[in-house]
Amino acid sequence: MEWRMQAIRGATTVSKNVADQIAAATHELLDAIESENRLSPEHIISVTFSVTKDLDALFPAAAARQRPGWDAVSLLDVQHMHVTGSLPRCIRVLIHAQIPVLHEEVCHIYLRDAQQLRPDLSDRAVSVSSNRE
Repeated sequence: MEWRMQAIRGATTVSKNVADQIAAATHELLDAIESENRLSPEHIISVTFSVTKDLDALFPAAAARQRPGWDAVSLLDVQHMHVTGSLPRCIRVLIHAQIPVLHEEVCHIYLRDAQQLRPDLSDRAVSVSSNRE
């Protein structure tokens, strides 16, 4: 299998606009994406985080930068477009990486209340084991 550039999507939510919750949710999401896609930071080209307008206590990229090997990854935070009635307190991620899988084998991860954004992916069981708080 040859390596290809792929886009990996994911999202999660927090219950409050608190830096510790944003950091923990970001780590939980990235742990799951790395695990399910057999992804290492050296394979990552760039990562864009978007957050809903009700999250401003911490940049998710600041949390990601603390991860082993992620200090050399190009990271960007943006505010997600607001649509009335959309999912609140949501952190989304778009990762571009070189990985040895075909597009249909990429595992996009939606955790917590963000699972409702992609109900078509809800049948994928994702085990998340994180020691971060």
